[in-house]
Amino acid sequence: MELKILLPYRIFAEIKNVSSIVAETIEGSFGLLPQRLDCVAAIVPSIFSYETESKNKYYLAVDEGVLVKTGSQVMLSVRNAYGSAVLKKLRDSVENEYKNLDSKEKVIRSEMAKMESRFLLNLDKFKND
Repeated sequence: MELKILLPYRIFAEIKNVSSIVAETIEGSFGLLPQRLDCVAAIVPSIFSYETESKNKYYLAVDEGVLVKTGSQVMLSVRNAYGSAVLKKLRDSVENEYKNLDSKEKVIRSEMAKMESRFLLNLDKFKND
């Protein structure tokens, strides 16, 4: 099979000679082999894995998205993905990314609060004039 992983802003990966895929939906995990019938599945945030014909196994932490299998083509379109061949490294990279997101969100919330307070002060001045 050929696996193509798409993010909203770029192609994350294109992998040829994939022998099996394991994905997770709201109904649970399921596997894809080359002979499986075509299908579409809504993917939940989870660990997505695939194995190549050379028996190498890879793991991706994926956000929600859609998986489409058509013939030997498999497309996974997700909001975000982090990949590694080692689960420990994958865990560390996802943990670091969430820490970065948290710090960015704090800055954004702070700036939004400042903007709101300035807006209310200006509105009050306008109302009093």
